[in-house]
Amino acid sequence: MAFAQIINPVDQLATRAHELGFDLFGICSAHPAPRFDEYRRWIEQGRQGEMGYLARPDRLARRMRPDLILSGVRSVISVGMSYYAACDHASESGRGQFARYSWGADYHPIVLERLERLAAFARDTLCRDFEHRCYVDTGPLLERAVAERAGLGFVGKNSCLINPTIGSYTILGEILVTIDLPSTSPIAGVSCGTCRACIDACPTGAIVSPYVVDSRRCISYLTIELKGPIPRELRPGIGNRIFGCDTCQEVCPWQRFARPGRIMIPTDEGHACPAPSLTDLMALDERGFRLRFAGTAVLRTGRTRLLRSVAVALGNWGHPDALHALLRGLHDPEPQIRGHSAWALGRFSEDRPRMALQAALEMEQDSYARDEIVAALAQQPGVLSPNHHSM
Repeated sequence: MAFAQIINPVDQLATRAHELGFDLFGICSAHPAPRFDEYRRWIEQGRQGEMGYLARPDRLARRMRPDLILSGVRSVISVGMSYYAACDHASESGRGQFARYSWGADYHPIVLERLERLAAFARDTLCRDFEHRCYVDTGPLLERAVAERAGLGFVGKNSCLINPTIGSYTILGEILVTIDLPSTSPIAGVSCGTCRACIDACPTGAIVSPYVVDSRRCISYLTIELKGPIPRELRPGIGNRIFGCDTCQEVCPWQRFARPGRIMIPTDEGHACPAPSLTDLMALDERGFRLRFAGTAVLRTGRTRLLRSVAVALGNWGHPDALHALLRGLHDPEPQIRGHSAWALGRFSEDRPRMALQAALEMEQDSYARDEIVAALAQQPGVLSPNHHSM
């Protein structure tokens, strides 16, 4: 349907999007899929790690052809919402860092509901005869490439979408529609230039080249998506980051323009405070974990993966106050928590953790956890090889 009788449909939609709390707005055509060849090469190199669903042929086909997601799609409305918030506690000893997007309630249902309201406005104001589909980083879309094409920003060397006026702490959302809408123009004349601050600052070397992030080394992947053990060689680089990582964004010069977002207000009370006590987190049982993180993005990761990361952070902290929590973790019902706690205890040279590890090895039945305990004891100075222990 043409818009010959409609005045400034883009302006009307942009105004309504801002009223709904979106900071960025743009529109692009649904064809062809931008940056798909780069994405396919990334998949072929295995950089998605355990996220095998990304490489499924049906997912790849839909990322290349949005018409396989929504038949007859013509345009994509792209929006962005700042989630930036400052934190005064993230660097304090004994506290764990959560990525900023997780500090408040889970943004997925919040943003999705606002996208549906924007789609309803388009239907009531512009044209009633169209189909639509909304996504908030869960659909088979290359959303940063779409947002770049719609003029919301440019993709930086850390692979984040960067907007010159608000930085990169931005949640993206899309509405696929089966009508033609006027496209907005991409941002021109801005880029990362020669800057490589994000590449140099990445704690685990995950930005393997400009614009290419290897998920298998990325702390966000390691602490959230990875189901198996965190590779031992990467654990020291994690520091106290226990759910995601903002380092590549924190060091970006464009972040000087970041402004507080309107979607999440972090608090030390309630669910996910920005930097909670590591020892408090290690004391959470399954019920306590679910109560504390109900309604947040952290809940999906689950207790095992979170406390596995907490154990690593406690080991990196290396303070005597961490010992009691790690000794608790060494006897947790979950093998991964026991194993990562063993690794952390292996970083202490005191007699107490050494004796605890030796006692745990005598009782441990899980092969993975046993391997971690053996490796931890091997780090201990003056300890005989634990290989003489039998099951």
